[in-house]
Amino acid sequence: MSNIHPTAIIDPQAEIGQNVTIGPFAEIRNNVVIGDGCQIGNGAIIFSGTRLGRECKVFHYAIVGEICQDLKFAGEETTAEIGDRTVIREFATIHRGTKEHWKTEIGSDCLIMAYVHVAHDCIIGDRVIISNATNLGGHVKVEDWAIIGGMCGVHQFSRIGCHALVGAYSRVTKDVPPYVLAGRDPLIYEGLNMVGMKRRGFTPETINELKEAYRLIYQSEYNFKDALLKIEETQTPGPEVQHVVQFIRASERGIIR
Repeated sequence: MSNIHPTAIIDPQAEIGQNVTIGPFAEIRNNVVIGDGCQIGNGAIIFSGTRLGRECKVFHYAIVGEICQDLKFAGEETTAEIGDRTVIREFATIHRGTKEHWKTEIGSDCLIMAYVHVAHDCIIGDRVIISNATNLGGHVKVEDWAIIGGMCGVHQFSRIGCHALVGAYSRVTKDVPPYVLAGRDPLIYEGLNMVGMKRRGFTPETINELKEAYRLIYQSEYNFKDALLKIEETQTPGPEVQHVVQFIRASERGIIR
């Protein structure tokens, strides 16, 4: 049985799952789907086009699915799609997509902390943590298990690789490769995210392979292109190193120094 406060405003065309809690003065617009077991806090607004998975928590006064701030947006029908068990804290804002991608995506088991902004057409993987007051520009991609520290600014079209950790107060204007620590100003590579990988069960062999790959990329005489070729020549890359190589080769903005 759902628990919906009498002051909540719910459009009759919204689809509300089972065992959903909706707090005082929250507003649920039309063309919204809220999965079973979700909790919507006081004063939160869930706009048209939002799709919430199961057991999500949207805290007080968060905004999910509002139209974007892209001047090219022409009113097209787009979505903001959130996976299961993701937590969206107070005053966070998540905008829906544009015709460039048609949706903004946030995966499952993510934590979007207070005052975070996720702009149009972002793609965020599973188990991502975005800390307080961080702003993501449009079309940003964040892979699984990445952590972004508080009060960061992430430039539009930038990418942050899986298991990477970006330090607080950073300006992310280039791609951050997978598995690394990134910090300082301007943002640079500071080593591997050893603590995160060990916590998640990476084997010593895999960590050593990544160490050697990043040594060639960042601490050798090779430029990035030649370093990737050297990795493929001197190693039989495991899936993690292969992903690093593919990520860097696909970079359009370039990777951090």
